[in-house]
Amino acid sequence: MIRRIGSGPRLSAATVHGGLVYVSGQVPDDLSVDVVDQTRQVLTKIDAILAEAGTDKSRILSAMVWLPAIGDFGAFNSVWDGWIAPGAAPSRACVESRLADPAIKVEVGCIAALPTD
Repeated sequence: MIRRIGSGPRLSAATVHGGLVYVSGQVPDDLSVDVVDQTRQVLTKIDAILAEAGTDKSRILSAMVWLPAIGDFGAFNSVWDGWIAPGAAPSRACVESRLADPAIKVEVGCIAALPTD
């Protein structure tokens, strides 16, 4: 069975299948703030999507991070490091990339496992 969360005409916020949750790249809603606050917004959205899917950040297997300015890497990590579940750091890629809107300072997508019990 395939379950879609937050489906729209172009994409779903997440797709659940085969014991995994595939979270689409999430971007902040308030683009007027700096990368630290945008990162907090994005990670809060991911928490909510994972909860709706029936899992949480401690079960993230892989994360993909896009920053339009790699100079924001340290600021991003200052939020990420406090958010990620202790002892459960996922594999992760972080690349510098132009994003859909120049005001977006961070985008994060991930794949997480569902609990098996």
